[in-house]
Amino acid sequence: MNTLTVGDNAPLFTLQNQRDESISLAEALKTGPVLVYFYPKASTPGCTVQACGLRDSKAELNELSVTVLGLSPDPVAKLAKFSDKQGLNFSLLSDEDHAIADAFGVWGEKKFTPRNFL
Repeated sequence: MNTLTVGDNAPLFTLQNQRDESISLAEALKTGPVLVYFYPKASTPGCTVQACGLRDSKAELNELSVTVLGLSPDPVAKLAKFSDKQGLNFSLLSDEDHAIADAFGVWGEKKFTPRNFL
């Protein structure tokens, strides 16, 4: 796994969001900084807390012209349900084959005692 380091350019991508619209990192960068975050599965407790924290910080992020993009391996339909249920105010992108997560160096086995997760 190749992890990005400070100063590396982010891999460019275009993915479908929860409304089945194409979202391009290159286009998003034209309006200012982009906060790209990865989460393993929609509607799980930790991922919900993380997404709701970003939702609740949206006004402050808007003041800085930051675009938020959340990526997970969930299909578009599941992202739509998650976004609607939590009232999310940013794009969730479907990276079903985790190719973008791989390119960013964030996909791989995680060890949480006593179990391992992908």
